[in-house]
Amino acid sequence: MELVTPAIGLVFWATVCFLIVLVILGKFAWKPILNAISEREKSIESALSMAEAAKEEMARLTSENDELLKQARIERDQILKEAKQMKDMIVNEAKDAAQVEGARMLERARLEIDNQKAIAMADVKNQVASLSLEIAEKILRKQFEDQKKQDALVADLLREVKLK
Repeated sequence: MELVTPAIGLVFWATVCFLIVLVILGKFAWKPILNAISEREKSIESALSMAEAAKEEMARLTSENDELLKQARIERDQILKEAKQMKDMIVNEAKDAAQVEGARMLERARLEIDNQKAIAMADVKNQVASLSLEIAEKILRKQFEDQKKQDALVADLLREVKLK
């Protein structure tokens, strides 16, 4: 039963021992423990703030990347559009140049054909005239072989001259 109701001396010495341990712990142990807890708290807060800053930085970088990607797509679309316009312009210029060259070649061919035709016609006319003269000469020779035919021709020519 002594344990349940301690004696006054035991309570006194237990209190003195407790106070001595409390002073020793307060002087030597509490400051380092509190400093360690404070440092740990500061390092956790620092880590949390750095994590929050990193999170914000990641969000900003993601936003910047999205914006850069959007701009790159816009530039790509613009470059493709300009390239298509250039291609269409070059194709149209080539078509126009080909049409002009084709028209010029056709005109040159027509002129050449007309020149060859004129030369051929002149040649044909010369041959016809030459043949006509030969035929007329042969006919006249045949008619002038006979003296009576010559006299009749002269008489006919004289009559025609008087009639006019």
